[in-house]
Amino acid sequence: MTTQTDIPTAETGGERRSWLREHSELGVCALLLALGVLVLTDALTMDVDIAQRGPVGPKTVPVVVGTGLLVIAALLALDVLRGGRGQAEGGEDVDLSEPADWRTVLLLAGVFLGAAVLIEPLGFPIAGALLFWGAAFALGSRRIDRDPLIAAGLSLVTYTVFNNLLGVPLPGGPLMGVL
Repeated sequence: MTTQTDIPTAETGGERRSWLREHSELGVCALLLALGVLVLTDALTMDVDIAQRGPVGPKTVPVVVGTGLLVIAALLALDVLRGGRGQAEGGEDVDLSEPADWRTVLLLAGVFLGAAVLIEPLGFPIAGALLFWGAAFALGSRRIDRDPLIAAGLSLVTYTVFNNLLGVPLPGGPLMGVL
């Protein structure tokens, strides 16, 4: 036999939503926890040749970072559950009553995914220029006389720095012989 207290009401659902809204920072805690577990799992399952090991091996930094993420997640969760809340910066100009600008978010996501797909066949200089130009367009710049030139220059400088100076090989695509 059910009683009146066994039946969920709109009030209990509203209280639960209110509690979740007041403790939304716990989502950040969960993300930090998952990231810490991922980093530690990868670090502890890393194959290390015995000849490569020294006093500080390749596992040291990932283990420290993963442990730090777990500690920060626990401390932040404890603070949130004790009633702590993040304070907005005094200079923030975000109006939380306004809806999110999903058009911009989707445009940026599309530009990013497009660049990821095009980087191998076209190479980084071209895909990077399209990425920078597309991001500028998605964020509101409509200067078609200036933006492509800045995007191409930024992409070429980035390619040169990573590929030639830092030794991080990036795909050159059709421009490989020219650059």
